[in-house]
Amino acid sequence: MSELTLTIIKLGFLAVLWLFVLSTVSVIRSDLFGSRVTPPARGERRPKPAKPTRPPRRRKGEPSAAVVVQGASAGLQVPLGDTPLAIGRGSECELHIDDEYVSTRHAVLRPQGGTWYVEDLGSTNGTFVGESRIHGPTAVGSGIPVRVGKTIIELYK
Repeated sequence: MSELTLTIIKLGFLAVLWLFVLSTVSVIRSDLFGSRVTPPARGERRPKPAKPTRPPRRRKGEPSAAVVVQGASAGLQVPLGDTPLAIGRGSECELHIDDEYVSTRHAVLRPQGGTWYVEDLGSTNGTFVGESRIHGPTAVGSGIPVRVGKTIIELYK
C-alpha cells in the first residue's frame, strides 16, 4: 500500500475515534444533567396552568395513596388519582425516588377498574411485587410491597 493510502486510513480511523468519544461524552452529560429547557421567545405566551380538579371519590377499600415505606425517600407520600403514576429517578416522574438502583423511568402504577396495576418499564434491576420479579402488568392491593431498587412502596387506603 502506498504511504498516502495509509495516511488516509489513519486519519479516517482517528476521526471515527473522536466521533465515538464525543458521542459518549454527550450521552454521559445528558444522563447527569438532564435535558435542556429553552425559555419562551419574546412576545410568546405561556399556556395557562390547568385548573386544579378534585380527585375523584374512591370506593371504600380502594387505595388512595402510594407511600415509600423503606429506602432513601422513606416517608414520601403521593395521592393516587385516575391517571398513571410514573415511578423513577427522573424529574418528570410523579413518584421521584433518589435511589441509585432505580432507573430514570423505572415502573408505572396504573388504575384499571378499581384495581391498581404495576408494570416495569424495562428497568435494569427489575420491579418486584412481594418477592417475585414481575414481567408484565401485575395487580397490587393495599399493603402489598412493591420494590424498585432498594426502595419499597406500598399502597394505603
